[in-house]
Amino acid sequence: MSPFEIGLTSFGAMVVMVYLGFWVPFALMLSSYVGVWMIKGSPVLAGKLLALAASETISSYFFGVVPLFVLMGYVVSVTGMGRDAFDVANHLFRRVRGGLGIGTVGANAIFAAITGISIASAAVFTKIAVPEMVRHGYSARFAVGVVAGSSVLGMLIPPSLLLILYGLLTEQSVGDLFIAGVLPGLLLAAIFAGGIYLMAVFRPSMLGDGVADAHDTPPLTPRELLSKGLPIGALITLVLGGIYGGYFTPIEAGAVGAAGAIAIGIARRSLGLRDFWQVLNDTGLVTASISFLIIAAQMYSRMLALSGVPAEFGQFVASADIGYWGVILAYVGLVIVMGTVLDSSSIMLILVPLMLPVVATMQVDLVWFGIVTVIAVEIGLLTPPFGISVFVIKSALDDPSITLGDIFAGAAPFAAMMLVVLALVLVFPALATALI
Repeated sequence: MSPFEIGLTSFGAMVVMVYLGFWVPFALMLSSYVGVWMIKGSPVLAGKLLALAASETISSYFFGVVPLFVLMGYVVSVTGMGRDAFDVANHLFRRVRGGLGIGTVGANAIFAAITGISIASAAVFTKIAVPEMVRHGYSARFAVGVVAGSSVLGMLIPPSLLLILYGLLTEQSVGDLFIAGVLPGLLLAAIFAGGIYLMAVFRPSMLGDGVADAHDTPPLTPRELLSKGLPIGALITLVLGGIYGGYFTPIEAGAVGAAGAIAIGIARRSLGLRDFWQVLNDTGLVTASISFLIIAAQMYSRMLALSGVPAEFGQFVASADIGYWGVILAYVGLVIVMGTVLDSSSIMLILVPLMLPVVATMQVDLVWFGIVTVIAVEIGLLTPPFGISVFVIKSALDDPSITLGDIFAGAAPFAAMMLVVLALVLVFPALATALI
């Protein structure tokens, strides 16, 4: 077999293993190892090449941003700042129709600006926002749909672990990617809020038959508003202001933000030793999982490069003469389809190394391409049968009366709104690049 044929066979074997239920990093590592072994003819050489890829990946200074932002996100969650964000957002929108839903979107946007983890947002606001909305007459289907839809803001509004992963895969500036995610993230939050308001005005039955809205919710006093909003605002200003102001790099921002979140938790007496130990355990587990994903991606990328599949694929696309938009739209469609069965990180690990040589020859702005990729990937978090955010919400609810089908149905309008934002970013690239 030629190296090209070996590369295609390894890719096919990897896809089969994933569909059979193998853990994605394991499928990537195994197919990469066997592929390099067959190309080079030596299992020892294959092992050394892949070991080198692993050590170079994890020893990179830029990888330090992952555990630091994960740590900050978990500290923020444990110390109750997620509930504070919901209380503040609910206070601001209490007089608007559909205000609790809009407040949940606003709270998720605030939470996203200090965590960057969609799963954390989904888990936190399932326990905070869903009971409040149901108590005020919203249907359970709409309540969980709002949480599922707005939770994806965590991977678009900076800091974002998915943008960090894309930056590591493509060697793009994480700071530039963070800045590029600001306008699309705010636009998505605004469209979510606008969509909820329009549903409340024109199709109130979609929200629930007995919506009393938040008019009867007692407003926060100025002192309560300050005590709940000041720590969140200070942490956002510290992290994002430091990055955009040029005072420290995204890696340093993760360290400063984690230290700031810990300091706030201690000052508020909401972070005990037992909580902190649990935070460290959770951070270690998530970081280890991400480490395996990134190592596997690097092995997979090097196997593909040795096989010549990306180069051949690029030549095929060029000769197919489907044009710039044909390539971009085909890629976006493939990402969304893969989102029905795979998680967001796995989609990025599989497709980005394959497409990178192709779009590079087309002189595509890789920062804009990253934002497009993240939005398309995040749509997959809301689509059946996988939809990881939906499964997180289901497990956090622990309510048998709310089925997975209910959550998927509630999230469907928000997936449609995400498609609108994706189309806008495709047509108007300046939405992603204007601030850089």
